[in-house]
Amino acid sequence: MARRPRRPEELLRLLTRAERLSVERIRSVLDAFGCSVEAWRVLDLLSDGAGHNMTAVADHAFLPAPTLTKLVDQLVDDNLVFRRIDPADRRRVLAQLTPRGLERWQQVSRAVRAEWAEAEPLAPEDEEALRTLLARFGDAWEEAPEGTTRARARRGPADTSRVRARSTGAESSSTPS
Repeated sequence: MARRPRRPEELLRLLTRAERLSVERIRSVLDAFGCSVEAWRVLDLLSDGAGHNMTAVADHAFLPAPTLTKLVDQLVDDNLVFRRIDPADRRRVLAQLTPRGLERWQQVSRAVRAEWAEAEPLAPEDEEALRTLLARFGDAWEEAPEGTTRARARRGPADTSRVRARSTGAESSSTPS
């Protein structure tokens, strides 16, 4: 039996659907605290108490730098976050939670975990498997220094021709990929 060709658009649609439905469900909990999804992501990262530079915070919250700056300004105004100079590099600024910010994060985090547990979208073992697969998927798409994806870098140049052949239909559909 011939294998069904991989359809990236189907996978992307499923990923987008899962993300949007999950965020929508969690947003209802966050709204009760006057907290956006992006602010929750910032508070989550800063909850470790280590202090993080703005680049790390922007990456964690999936925000461009100017948008993050406005969000952090608001969190500072709300006395949830404070900025301090990085002692290792005085040119950099680190963001940290205030005691009030840590308390807010704990409240919000408890409510989010309770909502997630109540919804129980996946069994624990399925959730762990999904977490592993999504981490691997994300890692494969991050850029390697040569400008190729890590997955292509791991496959090496010999496998690149196979990928090219597959995309042009030169490889039989029964060949495992």
